[in-house]
Amino acid sequence: MSNSNHYEPPSVWTWDAESGGKWASVNRPIAGPTHEGELPRGKHPLQIYSIGTPNGQKVTIMAEELLALGVVEAEYDAHLIEIGEGDQFSSGFVDVNPNSKIPALFDTDTGSRVFESGSILFYLAEKFGKLLPKDAAARTEVMNWLFWLQGSAPYLGGGFGHFYFYAPEKFEYPINRFTMEVKRQLDVLDRELAKNRYLGGDEYTIADIATWPWYGNLILGEAYEAGEFLQVESYKNVRRWAKEILERPAVQRGRKVNRTWGEPSQQLHERHDASDFDLKTQDKLIADSADSADSADAK
Repeated sequence: MSNSNHYEPPSVWTWDAESGGKWASVNRPIAGPTHEGELPRGKHPLQIYSIGTPNGQKVTIMAEELLALGVVEAEYDAHLIEIGEGDQFSSGFVDVNPNSKIPALFDTDTGSRVFESGSILFYLAEKFGKLLPKDAAARTEVMNWLFWLQGSAPYLGGGFGHFYFYAPEKFEYPINRFTMEVKRQLDVLDRELAKNRYLGGDEYTIADIATWPWYGNLILGEAYEAGEFLQVESYKNVRRWAKEILERPAVQRGRKVNRTWGEPSQQLHERHDASDFDLKTQDKLIADSADSADSADAK
């Protein structure tokens, strides 16, 4: 390993707001709001404030799965939080999540704010009695994997993803360090999924919903352009699991919500009604806009 990029930490760290690459503006060494701003409120009991990153996908997939199970009380409004624009630092968002991270949930039925994606999944599973076993042993196993994901995903996103894909410069040591950990985690999953259909057993649960947006997308080659680098094809059991979950209609819907990049047909910037999936994905809106422009030109 080369030592040409030696760094000697100063006696006292100071914040260089200009460093950090593409997402530097979303990271600060202080908490609290930067500006006043109220959050929008829709008509449904559950108000989700998010963007379609892996953490955001967890919650919208969960909501869609609950609706697919017939839980009409799980209807929701999903409001887009543009983290690149600093929406998460508004006073309204900080009131719902003092940590200024997406996703955040406000339940108008109970007046409860819920933040941290794992906490939101658990809250919804408890509230509606779905996607979390009631048997103590099975429930414990599912919770094991939910907490595993919450502790492991930062190594994938903030560690590997940052240094391999987002960082303005590539450095061997952090890439090697986080690659080793991500591959170890993939092996943990592969060994578990060799024994069980889903994480924690034969039943699809919040453990799978939490884990799929991170490791499912990764193993299917849809994260960080790292499929070849990580040799994702070698994790046969994880790939089987990831493909099976992707076939679920609720997953296909939930992963579109609050997404602002990729194929226009896979982007539903905001979701306020089930019909939005048919009428308001970006490909439909672009086509409608083009038709309107053509009509205007023809007059």
